[in-house]
Amino acid sequence: MQGLYLVTPNWDDTPRLLAATELALAAGVALLQYRNKDAGPELRMEQGRALRALCRRHGVPFIVNDHVDLCLLLDADGVHLGGTDAEVAKVRALLGPGKIIGASCYGDMQRALDAQAAGASYVAFGGFYPSRVKQYAVTTQPAILDQARALMSVPYVVIGGMTPANAAPLAARGAHMVAAISSVYLADDPAAAVREFNGLYRTTEIRDAAA
Repeated sequence: MQGLYLVTPNWDDTPRLLAATELALAAGVALLQYRNKDAGPELRMEQGRALRALCRRHGVPFIVNDHVDLCLLLDADGVHLGGTDAEVAKVRALLGPGKIIGASCYGDMQRALDAQAAGASYVAFGGFYPSRVKQYAVTTQPAILDQARALMSVPYVVIGGMTPANAAPLAARGAHMVAAISSVYLADDPAAAVREFNGLYRTTEIRDAAA
């Protein structure tokens, strides 16, 4: 797991959502998470099914935010759990060993270690910066990535107001993936935005190889 972790916006316009997502997936996305906090069950099923098909076509893992039941119905590749969602261990027991389970850990290293021990496939830290989409306290400090590098054995993602510019120091500090919504979906050229995010990791790889 390395590169851009793309998260969908709260768009009810499914054709618009699919068109932007198609451009992004074609440019190279590490994971796609379907997140639509405003959608009802029917729209979630419609959009989830269509996005899963796009991800299958592009060979990108498809993750559902929060809704374990939808993950099962769609046979998604996994689920992302927030701080108030189902416990990681219970969801791992339900989904089995083959599914991806992510866990939001905010700025809490102990929460991340507990999630890892319970069977999480990756953890997410943040917010690091103010977000145009999600409302949360911007209290996570970059130093947590130094701790994660020393203590975590699963990949870790950074979230919260990410742009290629402000994500660069976090990627350089060891973050395996950068999660973004607006920086891609509201960009004039979503594919170019994806390539710019992924460029952070090409730079990191070159620097690591030279070290």
